[in-house]
Amino acid sequence: MEIKNQLLSKLTNRTAKVAVLGMGYVGLPLAVVFAEAGFDVIGIDPIQEKIDKLNKGKSYILDVSDKQVEDLVNAGKLKGTTDFSFLKNVDAVSICVPTPLRKTGDPDLSFIISATEALSNYMHPGMVVVLESSTYPGTTREMVLPRLEDCCKLKVGKEFFLAFSPERVDPGRLDWTTKNTPKVIGGITEDCSDVSAVWYQQALDSVIQVSTTEVAEMAKLLENTFRMINIGLVNELAIMCDRLKVDVWEVIDAAATKPFGFMKFTPGPGLGGHCIPIDPLYLSWKLKSLNYNARFIELASEINTNMPRFVVGKVQDALNSVGKPVKGSKILVLGAAYKPDIDDLRESPSLDVIHLLEQKGAFVDYHDPYIPHIHQDDWDMDSVTDLNSALSSSDCVVIVTNHKSYNYPELLEKSKLIVDTRNALGRIGRGNPKVTKL
Repeated sequence: MEIKNQLLSKLTNRTAKVAVLGMGYVGLPLAVVFAEAGFDVIGIDPIQEKIDKLNKGKSYILDVSDKQVEDLVNAGKLKGTTDFSFLKNVDAVSICVPTPLRKTGDPDLSFIISATEALSNYMHPGMVVVLESSTYPGTTREMVLPRLEDCCKLKVGKEFFLAFSPERVDPGRLDWTTKNTPKVIGGITEDCSDVSAVWYQQALDSVIQVSTTEVAEMAKLLENTFRMINIGLVNELAIMCDRLKVDVWEVIDAAATKPFGFMKFTPGPGLGGHCIPIDPLYLSWKLKSLNYNARFIELASEINTNMPRFVVGKVQDALNSVGKPVKGSKILVLGAAYKPDIDDLRESPSLDVIHLLEQKGAFVDYHDPYIPHIHQDDWDMDSVTDLNSALSSSDCVVIVTNHKSYNYPELLEKSKLIVDTRNALGRIGRGNPKVTKL
């Protein structure tokens, strides 16, 4: 109890030193929130470029301003490093590393393993560790805990405290941020939950404790599986409406007038971002090891994964209507980010649409005000600099990401053909022979 009480005292008077492992879309905003709450925070990331920007007071995430970082760095509350040895003087650690899928569809937990093993070298009595990386139920207990206990020979719940708290980040949002979004947290033991909750309560507006790490891990997967399946449903509805020659957008708007029993989801060119396309597949993978097939997840994933091909089919139909093949046509893709008004390319369906069009022999350009350059493996592409010229010279324009900065009436006027996958044109596109909607 003495170790717990000493740590709680440090956390509540904010003299505890905090480290965040992984300084990306989740880690940097979290580090900033802790530092703004008065903690001394060190961000650890193997990418030197990120650390250099951070230490110069520069943000590389849209959701965090340069001023926030600069003020905290100048005040000595926030700094970055690639050196894990700084963990030996740290009291509280959040692990916010990526958890992608392998090409085989299996979870890639190598970043969690690497971060945990690095941390284990510097564990000491009186530390609290919280994993935030999205993963399958059981990861914290089955993977993180043994690595920490076996190396440091400390007892969880007595000498150190371990919990899971799923990140809830929606890039580009101003209404719900890291600070005011309710935070779920579950520990390996009750004391682990208590200590972790007290820590996060010092910086966040609302913390919800659950009974175990598995509950917290499963809650995250439920949130994103719910969205993935409903998006898959409405994407299939778009395909059905296309066959029936019915405007799917008008159908959705009509259904959304019902004040109860309906939640509005909209179709699109495919799923993007780190969470929705990936998290449910972690759950599906885990259940396969228990001889259970997560049929809803598998079906929704199949529908959503094939939406870029459906979009390319709509482009082909639009060009055919004016007597042109896809091969040899100039096509402009508007928007590379996976959602509007951000610079996040992760799992963006725009990349699939571009690749598929190029495979069919089209000459493809893209424009995105937030992403001037795309580098993916051995593939490089630059955003067009003269949008007006690109619009008028293209045989077809494909709206994949509906950034608010686009002047849609002007786009409609200057384009020969438009395939609108987001209903970005709204009413001005309805009935216009130049416009093909999803």
